[in-house]
Amino acid sequence: MTRLVFCRKYQQEMEGLDFAPFPGAKGQEFFDNVSKQAWQEWLQHQTTLINEKRLNVFEPEAKKFLEEQREKFFNNDASVEKAEGWKPEA
Repeated sequence: MTRLVFCRKYQQEMEGLDFAPFPGAKGQEFFDNVSKQAWQEWLQHQTTLINEKRLNVFEPEAKKFLEEQREKFFNNDASVEKAEGWKPEA
């Protein structure tokens, strides 16, 4: 049976993740409050940021940047970084 969560990004009940995306309290928070669709969209956006900005994910500064961007993404913050030349679909 599908597990439903109230997705903090979409502000509606949606299919939840199958498991916490990482260990600890933060992983549990995402498991409880983020939909599978929103998480997949974040993974795509994160990959774009890593590639576009040539981030080394092993560097603490890059990790901090991605954590900040992840929070902005799920909170629908308009200041979330976009890839250079990125244009939203019409």
